Amino acid sequence: MGRGSKVARIRKGAAKPAPQFLEDDPSTGYLPGRRWPIVRYGLATLLASALLVFAIEWIVRGDFFGTVDFFLQPFKPGWTTIIVFSLVLIGLDAILGRSHQSLMIVAPVTLALAFVGHQKSHYLGDPLYPTDFLYAHQIMALMPLLVRERPWTAVLLAAAIVASLALLAYGWRLWRRRVPILSRKGRLARLTLAVPLLAFFVSIMDYATFSWTRDRLQIIPIMWDQKENYASNGFALAFALNVPMAHVSAPPGYSEKTMDAIARPGVAASVPDQKPDIIVVMSESFWDPTELPGVSIKPDPIPTVRALRSGSMFSPEFGGMTANIEFEALTGFSNAFLPAGSIPYQQYVRTPTPSLATFLKSEGYRARAIHPGTNWFWNRGAVYADFGFSDFRSEETLPPMEKRGPLASDAAMTDEIMREAEASQEPVFLFAVSLQNHGPYEPYRYYNPTHSVDAPISTWARESLLSYAEGSADADRGLQRLIDWAKKRERPTIIAFFGDHLPPLGPVYVETGFLKDNVAPRKEPTPEAALEHHDTPLIIWSNRSGPVENLGSVSPAFLPYHILTTAGITHPYYTGFLGALREHYRVVDRNLLLSPSGEATPDWARQKKIDPKINDFRLIQYDMMFGKRRVAPDFFPETVVPLVAHMS
Repeated sequence: MGRGSKVARIRKGAAKPAPQFLEDDPSTGYLPGRRWPIVRYGLATLLASALLVFAIEWIVRGDFFGTVDFFLQPFKPGWTTIIVFSLVLIGLDAILGRSHQSLMIVAPVTLALAFVGHQKSHYLGDPLYPTDFLYAHQIMALMPLLVRERPWTAVLLAAAIVASLALLAYGWRLWRRRVPILSRKGRLARLTLAVPLLAFFVSIMDYATFSWTRDRLQIIPIMWDQKENYASNGFALAFALNVPMAHVSAPPGYSEKTMDAIARPGVAASVPDQKPDIIVVMSESFWDPTELPGVSIKPDPIPTVRALRSGSMFSPEFGGMTANIEFEALTGFSNAFLPAGSIPYQQYVRTPTPSLATFLKSEGYRARAIHPGTNWFWNRGAVYADFGFSDFRSEETLPPMEKRGPLASDAAMTDEIMREAEASQEPVFLFAVSLQNHGPYEPYRYYNPTHSVDAPISTWARESLLSYAEGSADADRGLQRLIDWAKKRERPTIIAFFGDHLPPLGPVYVETGFLKDNVAPRKEPTPEAALEHHDTPLIIWSNRSGPVENLGSVSPAFLPYHILTTAGITHPYYTGFLGALREHYRVVDRNLLLSPSGEATPDWARQKKIDPKINDFRLIQYDMMFGKRRVAPDFFPETVVPLVAHMS
């Protein structure tokens, strides 16, 4: 063979194009030499979806055998979830252009969500909701505290995230090199299958609307009990069911005729000739730690509160969600009438909303809010403006505040409260939210503890409890200073002080036997257990008449009634309507109604017939927050002005 013919063959070979393994190319097939590519692709996608959904449930539940039981029960919607995931993977494959590449997006995202959901459930007792991402910024702001408590865990987690991202990037590049490109016909077929079925699935996931198909698939929205909702439907479907919670449906029968039929209170707005200053302090995680079984703390960390206690605040939350307690205490409305897991500050307060600040400002008060944290936390800056506060002093506008431990001290906040009140010629309404005793309560938070803890628990738990007790004692001393200051004032002064929720003490609760898990269940087995796990100390005190007594346990929504009554102030809603309601109920919670005599009505929201007084409460709240504000002239006359939406 001559040299010329050899060169010719080389040139001819160089000109030959590289093969493209297209699915519909009969000469190559999906994988060369393999038959039935469509069947293999479908089975592989189903298997990948099943493994992924199982892994998600295992991570969220933290229980392998519980996860197996979830899938072994034929009437559980786990199998529907697998089909939905398969459709998502098929549709994304069509968009990305290669088979199974969608797993590199769907798997990391959903597994990460499952991990976050497990952590939230572990520390706060609630599942992960879609609306949680509205306040991801503030979760990141708390990371320094979490890192300080468990530095090596944080380092390992950061290293795992970096390694995972690097591995994902490498796998993505390798997959695009090795896996054949889908043909146009193959991509179109996938989209034709996936898009209509996914669109139909989305259409049946609005929990407020009955769906025959959803019912046959045994997807039962249990929105009143989110733990059971996630346990029964699985993480992915329960998460999807919660997406519509951003929309609040009108209560049954809501109409102009219904609103006109609500009895109007025979109470007008009035204030005394000498208007009293009103100071409300919501103390972060304030509670009596001596209620823990087998625990002795010396000296008494909260002697002032113990001596002046008026009653208890029944918090609708446990260990967190401070903004939801604020919402009730400032508006006199209730979280019980909003979707479970929702956060009004984040989702619903977007226009001027009636509050104590709105009313008192209309009566000549200077309404101010103080919080030594950032103004964006819980969206407070925008919300306080919509509530009618004249001013909100936060970390950005307050003078540098002395710290006790890692956060601004209660002593510094108390100084600021007294300074603000003394500087005002007008009567003041001050709403202050403390920060010092925010969790987590890492051991040895304070270098100079003034208390000692004796308890048969681990060293870590005992030192963590000591950190909390020190913070509680500082809050108690702050209250004593406020009262000592107010006693010397000529102007009448009302002070309300309460804890927003029990602290997130986690293992301390388990080791002392106070709780079986790190957090209290959303749905308590008995009313007594609900009171034990949700009551925080409440003090309402006047420098003219001393502490209000024998209030019992009350929902935050009734706080405006008790404060204004103590101040000698009347209002159609806050003392008129709420005062009449208070004669029948002292706790209005999502899962519990409690009468002044202690008679409990659990699971009231699931009953066919609801007390008309509670229904009126719900209708008024809906009308003022989401409806036509038909009752505003009679119940909130101070709000009857042209409303301008707050742009946040």
